[in-house]
Amino acid sequence: QVQLVESGGGSVQAGDSLRLSCSASGRTLSSYAMGWFRQAPGTERQFVAAIDRSGGSTDYIDSVKGRFTISRDNAKNTVYLQMNSLKPEDTAVYYCAATRLSFATTRGVYAYWGQGTQVTVSS
Repeated sequence: QVQLVESGGGSVQAGDSLRLSCSASGRTLSSYAMGWFRQAPGTERQFVAAIDRSGGSTDYIDSVKGRFTISRDNAKNTVYLQMNSLKPEDTAVYYCAATRLSFATTRGVYAYWGQGTQVTVSS
């Protein structure tokens, strides 16, 4: 079983950047495909980005393509989400998640979740 801890959230202005980190313990992260999800108040948790076990394949929700980049450093057991050109609609709690599948964008197949980190973007 893997334990995940997110960090790097905060309050920023529109147009600013943030880098979220997700550190894993308990199991080596290279055994898992990873994803980032977000949840704004009153909404369902939505997929944001995913990366396969090796880091060779990624996918994004359309609204963040060209602005967000997911990456991983398996040697450091860490996954990142670089968020540029942030918009107020990006405001949410961001969660990282792990799945034993080789790659996934569907929330339901992710078995392991962090506690979330708040990202607030003001205009």
